[in-house]
Amino acid sequence: MLKKHFFIGSIFLLLIILGGIFSLATQCATPDNSKENERNFNFKTKETMQLPDPVKDGDMSLEKTLTLRRSKRSYTDEPLTIEQISQLLWSAQGVTSERGFRTAPTAGGTLPLEMFFVVNNVDDLKQGIYQYHPDDHSISLIREGYYSDDLTRACMGQSMVRDASVNFIFGAVYERTTSRYGERGYRYVYNEIGHASQNLHLQAASLDLGTVVIGAYDDDEVERILDLDPEINILYIMPVGNIN
Repeated sequence: MLKKHFFIGSIFLLLIILGGIFSLATQCATPDNSKENERNFNFKTKETMQLPDPVKDGDMSLEKTLTLRRSKRSYTDEPLTIEQISQLLWSAQGVTSERGFRTAPTAGGTLPLEMFFVVNNVDDLKQGIYQYHPDDHSISLIREGYYSDDLTRACMGQSMVRDASVNFIFGAVYERTTSRYGERGYRYVYNEIGHASQNLHLQAASLDLGTVVIGAYDDDEVERILDLDPEINILYIMPVGNIN
């Protein structure tokens, strides 16, 4: 009888260990770029632009950047440069290895995030709505036009949205993560948004730019303004501009 219980216990322990190994392997998976997971809503157009290479070894230490990180809501009318746009986008979702790993961790390599930005005042970029393509570090103009007033109203009249040179917008396709992890996948997406937005916040501080995270907005109105695929859920908006 004792041997029987020992055998059953050993099998149970083995199953637990195998389950843990499988879970760890899933969490550390290489980003899934297969066609099945690919619905990446690539709005590439004729107006697609290669961004300048990002700086990967800057002059400011991480510790100094952490010290400088603050929410800034007042901006000057000085335009941002395309180099700054490149650096900010890369900090949030840039590719950092040949295997496709990015600057922010993603559960199981599911890559649920999509990055968009609304340009108000950037050198060498038309006003309009753009999408970022991390794989080749490029951007596409989805729609040309001035959208800052509409976006400000959708954000409860918060003036920094109108005053910013650019508004970065984090969207997520939940299904990419929930298809693997079920309901818990929503938590993983929110975690990833936090990682990516903090990266952008720190990068802005290192560039002597101001930003703030905005979560108070009319979801339906923002999604109407952007007019994206309905599977893309807008979760965060970050206005960025020069500061005095």
